[in-house]
Amino acid sequence: MNTEPRKPRSFRLDDPNVVMADTPVAAAMRRGHVLVTPEPETFEEVPEPLLVRPRRSYWGTLFWSAVGGLISLTVGLSLTKLVDDLFSYANWLGWLGAALAGLAALAFLVIAARETVGLMRLSRIEHLHDRASLAIAKDDRDAARGLSRDLVRLYAANPRMARARAAVEGAAGDIVDGADLIRVAERELMGPLDAEARQIIADAAKRVSLVTAVSPRALVDMFFVGAETLRVIRRLATLYGGRPGGLGMLRLLRHALGNLAITGGMAAGDSLLSQALGHGLASRISAKLGEGVLNGILIARLGLAAMMATRPMPFDALPRPGVTDVAGGLILKNKEGAPD
Repeated sequence: MNTEPRKPRSFRLDDPNVVMADTPVAAAMRRGHVLVTPEPETFEEVPEPLLVRPRRSYWGTLFWSAVGGLISLTVGLSLTKLVDDLFSYANWLGWLGAALAGLAALAFLVIAARETVGLMRLSRIEHLHDRASLAIAKDDRDAARGLSRDLVRLYAANPRMARARAAVEGAAGDIVDGADLIRVAERELMGPLDAEARQIIADAAKRVSLVTAVSPRALVDMFFVGAETLRVIRRLATLYGGRPGGLGMLRLLRHALGNLAITGGMAAGDSLLSQALGHGLASRISAKLGEGVLNGILIARLGLAAMMATRPMPFDALPRPGVTDVAGGLILKNKEGAPD
């Protein structure tokens, strides 16, 4: 029996001497031919991703609802008593108080309606984000098509996204895989918005760094950093289609701080800080300038966390930006730029 291994050979699949052998018996009957034995296909079942739902405290909801009801009753009774007292002095004072109370109630209803609409927009963004993650994980074509339609409707009022919307609508009829369709939608729709978002964060980081470097008071720094943080979050939310109100801003700020905590906060080992310390800039620049650089990096990290909280799609086809992408200009990147 010849045990010497057979040398590799090349052949064409349309050669008449190439036959398919499904079983070893058929292979034995085809001596002198090139036999191709297909291997059985095995499919591994992929488990569905585990969705972690945040736990809600119903007792906390009940408590704050009761407190809000008590406050509303207190305010209502106080206004009623005030209007009655005004009527006791003079009729015209009573009617003036009633008119002012009516205007205040109307303004409150309008503000409440706007806040509700803003919260609904944020919930829609979060829902789109969850649907995109699930569609990519399951490679669901139908879910991807529905998501692409909702994303196109989300940016239907933005004239700058007309070409991107047309590209996504055209791909929805051609792409077979759901994950590929989601990636096409991310590249076409999120690409221009991500570039603008990075510019917003970079400009805010530069402003904070400059103001902190020249500001004489720490209290001014604190107020400016807080105001700039809220301004960046609002601009990012509006850019991605959220347009939040006051309550929506608090919700986004909480999500951004949560994302910042998950990603490690302002880690001292960040590549940008490590580069600055490695070049010896910390010992060469003034303490105030160093404080400005750190505050600028802090705003950059908060902006990136807010970007993830307001973006309606996860980062999959496009790379997730880092601190160096938005705050790389805050420090000198080589020793030649550092003062002696």
